[in-house]
Amino acid sequence: MRPTLRQLEYIVTIHQLGSFGLAAEVLNVSQPSLSAQVATVEAELGIRLFTRGRSGVSATAKGQEFVTRARRILAEVENLRGAMTTTLPFDGRLRLGVLPSIGPYLLPQVMRELHRSQPALRVIVREENTRDLDEGLRSGRFDAIISTPEDHPNTWQRPLFSEPLWVAVAVDHPLRSRDSVQAADLAHLRLLTLDTGHRLSRIVYALAGEAGAIVSNDYEGTSLDSILLMAATGAGVAVIPDLFARRQARHREEVILRPLRMADARRTISLLVPDTHPPSQSHALLTDTLRQAAQALGLDPMA
Repeated sequence: MRPTLRQLEYIVTIHQLGSFGLAAEVLNVSQPSLSAQVATVEAELGIRLFTRGRSGVSATAKGQEFVTRARRILAEVENLRGAMTTTLPFDGRLRLGVLPSIGPYLLPQVMRELHRSQPALRVIVREENTRDLDEGLRSGRFDAIISTPEDHPNTWQRPLFSEPLWVAVAVDHPLRSRDSVQAADLAHLRLLTLDTGHRLSRIVYALAGEAGAIVSNDYEGTSLDSILLMAATGAGVAVIPDLFARRQARHREEVILRPLRMADARRTISLLVPDTHPPSQSHALLTDTLRQAAQALGLDPMA
């Protein structure tokens, strides 16, 4: 049957590394043999998968689609192999994607409990923004993701917790004297948030509209630490989620934290898996472990 699984692996590896030479080295085959296999697939399908340039190899539009579908197929084959040889949750290997604003503060407790209850389970974690998590879930790179459910339609979803938002301001900012911050306090102020690849950015834009504030377009942070540092300089008011505020930001002397008291100043975090994968005992184990960790950190778990 063409293309073969081996050919799929060749093409996915070339795409990942952006080089025929590097792919050949990783796959332990000669570069001429690798090129010949790709040429065979292209000839049989009547398409061109890659273009070569000075900066390396890039996939064509059809090549991108091929790689996305090939990843799903290879992931299913790996899942099939694992399911036939193990009784461990997630067939012994869980590829978990998580938001950077969640991972460092929630997952240590989760990993500790999973290792205690399932010591042979291998967990591979990657932190990515909302858009990349969605792509990874649909392409088969992830078995499950921890993210905001609104951004991942057509998935199986289990709510984990609802997380309130805080603001961080410079030590000489007028809001330092408030016990909490209301919508009226933010009128005409400049809000700082992550780039638009994150759901948090969209939440902050909505809050700004409600409060009559302005979202800074001079600076979009790539991490919560970066927007915290910008707030410390007086560049604006950073809007940050609860876990980061309590586990990290509260220990910083250059900013002052205050809870944000607005109706929509919170975000929901869920466990999401492809809707092609029916709920299983593995998903139930992971969901329960995540909810217990959230509760231990002072968050209200969602059933």
